[in-house]
Amino acid sequence: MTDLIQEIYGTIMRNKLRTILTGFSVAWGIFMLIVLLGAGNGLIHAFEGQSRNMKMNSIKIYPGYTSKPFKGLKEGRRLSLDESDRQLTEQAFPENVTSTGASVSKDGAILTFGKEHVSISLQGVFPNYTELEAVKLKEGRFINDRDMKERRKVLVLHEKTIRILFPHTEPLGQYVDVQGVAYRVVGIYTDQNSFSPSALVPFTTVQLVYGKGDSIDNLTFATEGLTDEATNQKFEADYRQAMGLHKSFSPTDQSAIWMWNRFTQYLQQQSATRILHIAIWVIGIFTLLSGIVGVSNIMLITVRERTHEFGIRKALGAKPASILWLIISESVAITTFFGYIGMVAGIAVTEYMNQVAGKQTVDAGVFSVTVFENPTVDLSIAIQATLTLIIAGTLAGLFPARKAARIRPIEALRAD
Repeated sequence: MTDLIQEIYGTIMRNKLRTILTGFSVAWGIFMLIVLLGAGNGLIHAFEGQSRNMKMNSIKIYPGYTSKPFKGLKEGRRLSLDESDRQLTEQAFPENVTSTGASVSKDGAILTFGKEHVSISLQGVFPNYTELEAVKLKEGRFINDRDMKERRKVLVLHEKTIRILFPHTEPLGQYVDVQGVAYRVVGIYTDQNSFSPSALVPFTTVQLVYGKGDSIDNLTFATEGLTDEATNQKFEADYRQAMGLHKSFSPTDQSAIWMWNRFTQYLQQQSATRILHIAIWVIGIFTLLSGIVGVSNIMLITVRERTHEFGIRKALGAKPASILWLIISESVAITTFFGYIGMVAGIAVTEYMNQVAGKQTVDAGVFSVTVFENPTVDLSIAIQATLTLIIAGTLAGLFPARKAARIRPIEALRAD
C-alpha cells in the first residue's frame, strides 16, 4: 500500500499543473453544488417561514366588474358587497365555512398625537380578525363583541405606527385624534407582510362614524374540509354559483368577484419551490459532471503518456489487475482530495452566508418581508454529494484503466 501511495504521489507531482487544473474543476463542481443548494434553501426557507404565518384555511372575497351579460343585464356593472353576502356565506356552506368576517375602511385618515401625526387607513374589522388574518396581538387587547355592540371608538395600532406616534410615550390608554374624533388606543398588533398597516377599529364604528351604511369592502371566511386543490376548486365554483344567483352575475364570470384562496396559492408556490429546487440540483450536477469529465480526460492522457511504462511493467511480470488498480487509485485520490476541499469550501461559504444574510429582511418602513433565511445545506447532503463525486471519479478512471490493462507488452514497448 505504501508503494502504491508513493507511486500515485510521484505521478501527481510529475504532472502538477494538469493535476491542479483537473482538481480545480472537481472542487469547483462540488463547491458550486453546495453553494447553489444553500442559496436555494435560503429562498425556500424564507418562503416557508412566510407561509407558516399565513392563515392557510381562509378565503378573501373582493367585488369586481361583470364581464358578461346576465339575464338582460349588461356587462361592465360594478358589484358591491354588503352584510347579506356575509350571511349568505355562513348559511349556504355550513359544512365548509367555520367563521366569517368583513372589513370596511376609511382611507386617508390622519392620526394625531401631540406633535406627531401619520396618514393611514382606518379599517373596521370583526373581533375574529386575528383568526382570519396573519396578525398577532403584541400588547393590550383586541376589538371585542362589546366594542362592536356599543360602537366604541377604540384603536388597535400596528407596531410601526406606534413608533411614529408615540416615540417617547406609553401608547396604551392614550387618546388619538382622528380628524376631530377621539379614539383610545387599546392594543398593538404586528404581522410580517403588512404592505400598508391599518389602524384597526370596530366594524360597526366605521359604519356609523363615516356613513358606510351596510357596505363591505371585502369579506373573509375560514374553511374546513378543503384539503387539496380539487376540493378547493369545487368549492370556489359552488361559491361563485351561489353568489351569482344572489348578486345577478354569471357563475363563470371570473371578474365579477375576486377570490383570494390562500391554500391554493400556497400549493402553487410549493410547486414553484419544487421546480426551483430541481433546477438548482440540475445546474449543480452539470457543474459536477464537468469535474468528472476533467478527471476522465486526465486519466486518458496519463494512460497514453505512460503506455511505454505499462509495457515495461507487463514485460517484467506485472498483472493487468495491478495496472487497473493503479489507474483507478489515482483517479479516486484526485477526486477524493479535491472533492473534500470543494465540500469544505462550499460549507464554509454557506455558513458565511448564514452569518451575514441568514435572516435577510426587506423593510420599507410600512412593510417588511423576509426574502432569505438560513441558507445552509445539511452536512449529510454535502457528504453524500462528495461520495457521489468519488464514485463518479472511480467510474471516470475505470475506462482509461481498462484500456491500460489491455495493452500488449510488445505494442506498449513500441509506443513513443
